[in-house]
Amino acid sequence: MRDQVEIGMGRTAMRGYDLDDVEIVPSRRTRSSQDVSLAWQLDAYRFDIPLVTHPTDATVSPATAVRVGELGGLGVLNAEGLWARHENVEERLFEVVRAAEENPEPDAAIHLLQELHAAPIRIDLLSESIKQIKNSGVTVAARVSPQHAEELTPDLLAAGVEVLVVQGTIVSAEHVARDGEPLNLKRFIADLDVPVVAGGVGDYRTAMHLMRTGAAGVIVGFGQSRATTTTQVLGIGVPMATAIADAAAARRDYLDETGGRYVHVIADGALAYSGEIAKAIACGADAVMLGEALAEATEAPGQGYYWTHAAAHPSLPRSEIVGFAGSDADLERLLFGPSTDPYGTTNLFGGLRRAMAKTGYRELKEFQKVGLMLRG
Repeated sequence: MRDQVEIGMGRTAMRGYDLDDVEIVPSRRTRSSQDVSLAWQLDAYRFDIPLVTHPTDATVSPATAVRVGELGGLGVLNAEGLWARHENVEERLFEVVRAAEENPEPDAAIHLLQELHAAPIRIDLLSESIKQIKNSGVTVAARVSPQHAEELTPDLLAAGVEVLVVQGTIVSAEHVARDGEPLNLKRFIADLDVPVVAGGVGDYRTAMHLMRTGAAGVIVGFGQSRATTTTQVLGIGVPMATAIADAAAARRDYLDETGGRYVHVIADGALAYSGEIAKAIACGADAVMLGEALAEATEAPGQGYYWTHAAAHPSLPRSEIVGFAGSDADLERLLFGPSTDPYGTTNLFGGLRRAMAKTGYRELKEFQKVGLMLRG
């Protein structure tokens, strides 16, 4: 039974735990890291590493989506971002970065992002970006918001999208709207021939509801990072260790309920270091969604700056634009090393591989059963 803590007379709150609160416990067995596999499969698509990119213009361009795919992960392009609204996106991003550098307060850069996102989505530009990824031969994935999913999906599929990501800060199985027809994910997914990944969620019940829509994957979290301000703006927070474990429990119960349908859990947030990636998998995630951790890559469109797509919300932005120290590491080095950094910000998946080897596990599904301990 989940701990209920009394926070005042007649009011209780559930106790939750962040990834920092848990540690992985070694077992009696170790193995060579060369014997460890990081492969996973989403529907018919197999990937060499459990990486899905957070769909932000700061880290994902068509070119970086291709590079991530070549390195074994899944790059997700934001179908409502700058690549769908403007030509010469690199110039627009340079303007955003310059505004962030020249103004100590975030307002100027955020205002510029809002202006850039006020431009209408151009299907010709969006299709061109998708086809650039498609022509490279890697798996093509794009993100849409629940508000625009039905409108944009036909054009995305026509352009070649193979995995559709329906992502917002909080996503439910059915969005209730006063005006207009709400998005019913169950009906929406049933009409598609491509796997759909949906989220974010933060608890067992919402994860189960999304699994019952037919989603192939459920995103846990809202991209918590140095840049996100969702907790300050909305008061909503997700203790990631607990949220992942709850979603994994929903996955197990849904597997029993359906007689064998497996839905993947993808952790999105509080994942800046390789050790946090390992803890997320240990808590039950099948893959991780990284954004901030890739911001320093030399290929990153944000040129060392990071923000989430929520930064451009027209009336209530929930991300600032954060700059990181300069780095000469490309994506391959960030993911696989070699590293001179002793804290786990480089060689991210080498760290996961070594954690699995040190605890004796050979595959990701096995590693989800590793022992965990709470900090005192």
